[in-house]
Amino acid sequence: MVEELVTAGVALASVGAVYVMSAARVVKQYERGVVFRLGRLRPQVREPGFTMIVPLVDRLQKVNLQIVTMPVPAQEGITRDNVTVRVDAVVYFKVTSAADAIVRVEDYRFAVSQMAQTSLRSIIGKSELDDLLSDREKLNQGLELMIDSPAVEWGVTIDRVEIKDVSLPETMKRSMARQAEADRERRARVINADAELQASKKLAEAAQQMSEQPAALQLRLLQTVVAVAAEKNSTLVLPFPVELLRFLERAQVAPVQGTPPAQGVPPVQGTPGGAGMSEPPVVP
Repeated sequence: MVEELVTAGVALASVGAVYVMSAARVVKQYERGVVFRLGRLRPQVREPGFTMIVPLVDRLQKVNLQIVTMPVPAQEGITRDNVTVRVDAVVYFKVTSAADAIVRVEDYRFAVSQMAQTSLRSIIGKSELDDLLSDREKLNQGLELMIDSPAVEWGVTIDRVEIKDVSLPETMKRSMARQAEADRERRARVINADAELQASKKLAEAAQQMSEQPAALQLRLLQTVVAVAAEKNSTLVLPFPVELLRFLERAQVAPVQGTPPAQGVPPVQGTPGGAGMSEPPVVP
């Protein structure tokens, strides 16, 4: 009799252990548990930690509440200014209501992915090429609003949307490269012209100052010689000031004009009969 009681007790203990093991569940910190009892949703969502369900009656489904990073496949479209582009993006979202994410939509990940693709095509058609390349922040906000509006009903919140890459045709890339090169060349020419204008003004001021002080030109000449000699060249070209040449010329002309004619030799006079002939001198 005792042996039968012991056997029955062991059997009951085994059944109880099996029941507890089949009913025990562990929900992780970043998860929430949704319980369906005979197909009906239980209003209470199981929090993280150890929890129990009724075996063969309840079904526990765990939902991840972490932020999901979902890449959006590249979508090809035509912009408002008739340029064909391929744009891909990435969507960051998370589940805020575990029950709605399970009940209201069949697969919330697939639903968010499809909504992101269609919204991206719509954004491409409404935008111009310059906006896709330079004003991405505004496009990201518009794309986030387009995806977030229906996703709220699914218990999903869109955290962020980013446009990753915009692929352009090769012809468009070459055209943009030529445009950028022409713009850079235009700016370079304008800068050079402005520099020449400023340099000419400064040279005019320097020439005016040197005209008032002729010694400044000589000092500038000596500075130029010193700068050229510092290069240790074998040949040195020294500019000769024009003012010095004029001074020497005036110095040579002055003695010639001041010399008196020789005595007894009259000045040579030309005759009407021929050039270069003169009368013989008259001796007193």
